[in-house]
Amino acid sequence: MAKKIPLRKCIATGEQLPKSELLRIVKTPDNEVLVDLSGKQNGRGAYLKKSIEALEIAKTKGLLRRALGVDINDELYETIRNYLS
Repeated sequence: MAKKIPLRKCIATGEQLPKSELLRIVKTPDNEVLVDLSGKQNGRGAYLKKSIEALEIAKTKGLLRRALGVDINDELYETIRNYLS
């Protein structure tokens, strides 16, 4: 029997994708928002497809702010963009 691959939903595109194809953005218990490359950081997480298009959708519609419940600064979007480039 094949091993089950964990799927998560991208907040921008709505696609169900394997965790390896998504980028996790996490709000820590200290209300700090980080890019979680390990996928194991403690806190509230939101998944974003690893594409510039998904990042632009999330930024224009304020989806990260809605998913994490905190304001997201432009510096974080630039950090994510640099990671995706």
